[in-house]
Amino acid sequence: MRKKLTKAIFPVAGLGTRFLPATKSVPKEIMTLVDRPLVQYAIDEAREAGIKEFIFVTSRGKGALEDYFDNAPQLEQELRKKGKDELLEILKSTNMDSGEIAYTRQNKALGLGHAVWCARRLIGNEPFAVILPDDVIAAEKSCLAQMAEAFKETDGENNMVAAMEVPADKASAYGVLDVKEDMGRIVSTKGMVEKPAPGEQPSNLAVIGRYILTPTVLQKLNKKQTGAGGEIQLTDAIDAAREEGEEVLGYRFEGERFDCGSKSGFLQATVAFALNRPELRDDLLSYITDVVQPAKAAQ
Repeated sequence: MRKKLTKAIFPVAGLGTRFLPATKSVPKEIMTLVDRPLVQYAIDEAREAGIKEFIFVTSRGKGALEDYFDNAPQLEQELRKKGKDELLEILKSTNMDSGEIAYTRQNKALGLGHAVWCARRLIGNEPFAVILPDDVIAAEKSCLAQMAEAFKETDGENNMVAAMEVPADKASAYGVLDVKEDMGRIVSTKGMVEKPAPGEQPSNLAVIGRYILTPTVLQKLNKKQTGAGGEIQLTDAIDAAREEGEEVLGYRFEGERFDCGSKSGFLQATVAFALNRPELRDDLLSYITDVVQPAKAAQ
């Protein structure tokens, strides 16, 4: 019997060095995009896709991340006392029920594949999703929800990765799909190349931080084989599962992806998400216009 997709892994063990000194004391995943931390966007996306069990792969110094999902009785009491019911509801939406969330440690930074492997005992013999909170996707229907529907429609027995077109000069920063057949929204593949050398990418379809995977991928990760950059690469394990007969499908999602692992991507996302908020749009747009117009006039 085909098993439902109910579990998701969130690899959040990284040190966030590109955001120092902020990340000296605040985990990168807790940094706020407008007024919600990056990890909350990832959790909301997973919930929309039907995920019920949330598995975080963490490291030392991530205590604030765990505290974020816990109840805050004193703060809730103060909000209730002051009649701030709307804020109270927002606060409650960040709480996770007991048993709904689990944490496991990645003691050594050995790559994304290793981080996923660290959660293997919590996954068991079930399909699972992987969400990288750095990749924030603005979409009417969440990216993972789109993928979950497509995964179900394609029998739920193949691996699926989110894919988007990237410029040729940017492809070396991604895992890139070697396309076998392009069927529009979904593409079948004959391989994946992690961080190809410039000019050697097999296509312009890059893998970004959303995956729906089978337990076979975890079995391949058990070998702990290193790949690009001397790290254990998740794309290598997915490709190894393909070699054993499991198809790897690329899914062109609808939506705009922001790389919030970079400062410029984080700032772009902040502006885009703020402009989408009715209570913020007018003031922010007025400010941006005031800044941009003199700059254009001076050119």
